[in-house]
Amino acid sequence: MNDLWHNVWIYIAIMAVVTYLIRMLPLTLLRKEIQNRTLKSFLYYVPYVTLSVMTFPAILHATQSIYSGAAGFFTALLLAYRKKSLPVVAVCACTVVFVLELAGI
Repeated sequence: MNDLWHNVWIYIAIMAVVTYLIRMLPLTLLRKEIQNRTLKSFLYYVPYVTLSVMTFPAILHATQSIYSGAAGFFTALLLAYRKKSLPVVAVCACTVVFVLELAGI
């Protein structure tokens, strides 16, 4: 048991160092403004892609059926594309999932 806790603390320390280095290195190595348009464009979209990658699997697996989750996702996508407000998109997507779950799909 003691070895297990020893390993856990080593893992936590390594994760802390890696997290610190990821945040500290860009601040120390990149002193000038980035001029490359491609790199700036890439860095601009990183937060959106990261959020999407974390959210999409949760959308599909939060329901009893992957099909009802996919139907809710596509409903939300269609309504958002048509520039509906966030509450409208959320309520409609939840309603679609609820109805499909009641129907057993």
